[in-house]
Amino acid sequence: MKKTILTFAVLSLFSCKNSNQDYDASGTFEADEVMVTAEATGKILELKLEEGQTLNANQEVGIIDGKGIELQKEQVQASINAIEQKTNSALPQISVLQSQYNSQKANISVLQEQLQNAVRERNRTANLVKSDAATRKQLDDANGNIEVIQKQIQAAQTQLSTVNQQISAAKENVAIQNRAVLSERNPTEKKVAQFDEQLKHNIIQSPISGTVLTKYSNKGEFATIGKPIFKMADLNQMTLRAYITGDQIAKVKLNQSVKILVDSGDGKTRELPGTVYWISSDAEFTPKTIQTKNERANLVYATKIRVKNDGFLKIGMYGEVRF
Repeated sequence: MKKTILTFAVLSLFSCKNSNQDYDASGTFEADEVMVTAEATGKILELKLEEGQTLNANQEVGIIDGKGIELQKEQVQASINAIEQKTNSALPQISVLQSQYNSQKANISVLQEQLQNAVRERNRTANLVKSDAATRKQLDDANGNIEVIQKQIQAAQTQLSTVNQQISAAKENVAIQNRAVLSERNPTEKKVAQFDEQLKHNIIQSPISGTVLTKYSNKGEFATIGKPIFKMADLNQMTLRAYITGDQIAKVKLNQSVKILVDSGDGKTRELPGTVYWISSDAEFTPKTIQTKNERANLVYATKIRVKNDGFLKIGMYGEVRF
């Protein structure tokens, strides 16, 4: 069919030159078509689109059953929960040690208060000795009491430091044990992320903003990866593929503005602006059945002209170009 349209366009090009019509080249309108295929395998649970419907980019139009993947995801998530249960907690042991730590701190506070009282008593006794109101032995006993309390404080502080070290060691030991267990969690969580990514493929989306041209699948059918679901194109920008001769190619440049003539019915012609955005670098023979050597000498160059569509232009419609 495309070959027939192509042949007709090129034949019209040469007949134009022979009959001196008011255009330089001709061709047919086309659009950049996008084939949307299934990215997952399963039953199509929903497909909300019809031919001719306008869709927005990334618009969700359907879904493919992903129950199997969801079950696998749940299984992996259960494995993550099991890993959590394998981990140990240092809280019970730390709680006991923390109680001992607090008890020692309280004991030190009591001893320090006793020390202050002992120092005051020693100082009072020393003053009494100076005035011969107390004996030297009483002063020695007071100093001895101070030394005993100081040693008790030192012993309590040492015990406090030991308990603090035991708390740190308990935390570190449990952390080491848990690291071995939790090392299994990271790759398992990656599997969950993979399943989430696969489930995204079960959602059928419109990749671009455009119009549905053909619908290939329906709700309830079984889809496989790569199976066409629908075809669409952005019809706001149409492309006129026209062919020019070797004599014309020197006059045509990229981004050149041209006039497009389209039959609007009742013998009238509609004029639209267009822009040349592609010119083939290779010449090709006139695309028709070759009969003679002279006909093979007719070389043409394909061009593409971008034309803004106000809704009038259709794919396959014939158009003429005036450079």
